[in-house]
Amino acid sequence: MDVAEPVDAWWRRRQWSRGEAVPYAVGQFRADWAPYPVLIRQYHPDWNHGVVLTQVPPAAEVLLTWECDVGHVFVATPSEQRSRPGRERRRSVWCPECAVQAQPQRWPVLPSDWPSQVPVPQRVVRATGRQTLPAAPSRGTPAGAVASSRTRARRPAPGTPRRPSQPVPRTICPKTPRLPSGESFTSVCAPATASAVEAELRAALSDRFAFTYDHSAIRLDRPFFDHVEVWPDIILPELRVAIEYDSTGRHGLEHVGPRQDTDRRKDRAVRAVGWEVVRIRTGRLPALGPYDLQVSGISGRTVDRLADTLREIRGDLFVDAYAR
Repeated sequence: MDVAEPVDAWWRRRQWSRGEAVPYAVGQFRADWAPYPVLIRQYHPDWNHGVVLTQVPPAAEVLLTWECDVGHVFVATPSEQRSRPGRERRRSVWCPECAVQAQPQRWPVLPSDWPSQVPVPQRVVRATGRQTLPAAPSRGTPAGAVASSRTRARRPAPGTPRRPSQPVPRTICPKTPRLPSGESFTSVCAPATASAVEAELRAALSDRFAFTYDHSAIRLDRPFFDHVEVWPDIILPELRVAIEYDSTGRHGLEHVGPRQDTDRRKDRAVRAVGWEVVRIRTGRLPALGPYDLQVSGISGRTVDRLADTLREIRGDLFVDAYAR
């Protein structure tokens, strides 16, 4: 396993191994970093021995200095930064300090640890009836400590083998109708359309072709997360083509890093049941499939290219039969 090293030591080692004063030209890895506008803003060459971000391979084990939008300065490798997008959709995930601050903090147990501006609560205990406040501390309890109503778990005796943790049983949503694999349908689990661009694209296709546009899911032959169905942005049942509109989103978190791996897995699941996928990729996102379109936005030219792609997939005669 390679150990990450400071950027100046890494640069000198690459100069020696490649035998060149500039082992990587400026812009050599521009296409790899283009889908990460947040990381481009966080990176400063003057803090990294003068090395430009487009000179750094994404898989390099090198410690780089970054600065988030708030002003936190931290050190991380390219792989660590590129893999930060996960389930959270907050801007704070791009910075480890912001991520810690965004997590809910547990309040101190001891009143003596409370901030001085927060008054200590009154500990009133009812003489009879149910107690709604913590019980008064018993004899022998340190002053200021709060008595807990929870029972402590018994510690196992030394030498006792630890019980393996029981895996959480995986449940599959039972709401998917019993349909043959590859059938499209209207799903009760599919999320509502929240993208105005997606609605604009659907309207542009509807003006040109008389396809069915009210289906929201495709039945799979194996589970995809907790369902046996997927929800592409636009489904064309007549052509068995699923259309996805991809952008990096407001905070640059969408369809990059681990989420790009999820997109690939989703595409494989759709193609496994006889469908084809066309992804319209914006924000300099790379193409994932043979029919993906890299565009700057939705326009008449984009719709023209999409129509030509549909003809390339299913044939001119078949697609033009649905033309309005």
